[in-house]
Amino acid sequence: MDFGVLLNGLAQAFTFSLLGVLLFALAFWVMGKAAPFSLKKEIEEDQNTALGVVIGSIILGIAMIVSAAVHG
Repeated sequence: MDFGVLLNGLAQAFTFSLLGVLLFALAFWVMGKAAPFSLKKEIEEDQNTALGVVIGSIILGIAMIVSAAVHG
């Protein structure tokens, strides 16, 4: 077993995982700035299910983009 290949794979996995988490955070931040209301208040206090579905859809879309970028 070649440990150089293993370490290279682990480094790539860590890098893309970090990139994915940063993109998720950036997307949520942009959604928060673009919305004319508080996302936290709408989801937690007002129980706005539709907004939760929209945010979940955006997160899934970003996950698909990141996975396509990782796959090549």
